[in-house]
Amino acid sequence: DVSCFDRRQYAANEESCVKIPWLGRSIGVEDEGDRPYNPIGATDSEALFCAILNALRARFDTLPTLPVLHAALQSLCNEIVALDDRYDGTTIMNFLLGCGPHIQFAYSWPGAREGSKVWNGLHYLVREPPFGSAHLSDCDYTINFATVTKEDDRVAVIATAPLTDDEDWVEINRGQLILFDNGLPHMAPDDCYEAELRKHGLESSAIPPTLSLEVDMRRYELRRDFFQGAAI
Repeated sequence: DVSCFDRRQYAANEESCVKIPWLGRSIGVEDEGDRPYNPIGATDSEALFCAILNALRARFDTLPTLPVLHAALQSLCNEIVALDDRYDGTTIMNFLLGCGPHIQFAYSWPGAREGSKVWNGLHYLVREPPFGSAHLSDCDYTINFATVTKEDDRVAVIATAPLTDDEDWVEINRGQLILFDNGLPHMAPDDCYEAELRKHGLESSAIPPTLSLEVDMRRYELRRDFFQGAAI
């Protein structure tokens, strides 16, 4: 869900293009031969998704650990939404990014489209024991989750608006990137080492892994004191 990014607007003049240093080129310029990932259609969402993939590929020659990946994605998102002033604060950018079988990132830069009363953001809820009942927001229906879950279950639900009216949904802050693992939110790079130590990080048969979490942190200059006492 990305609005107020028109890649055609930047295709004519490279000097006016959106610059992303990791990509080494500009979003929207028709020099696709040197970019591994290119949108098939003309939507802003496709252009930005491909730009993120190209930026990550240009930055990393080994699989990043989760703290480093969180920091990299947050930095890239910050750079993209820094253009919001050009569009009178009308930018909307919400996305979910799955990374393997365990990890999902959620990012939100919310807003309302012109003429609409609908607020486009992201909300999340963590359901865990003891499970209770919940009532749906859009119809008169209640479900008792205790009857359909196990004692060790935990799940994070992410939606554009709260789905129930009697649970404590949390709206993701503007510009916030959250990593979800095992049904729990991890808000910052220093909070992501737990998921990495659970072996829930990235895996690939084509891209070599980094030597260790500590090596990755030092290479990309994450502060070592973030991880004191983490048994790294």
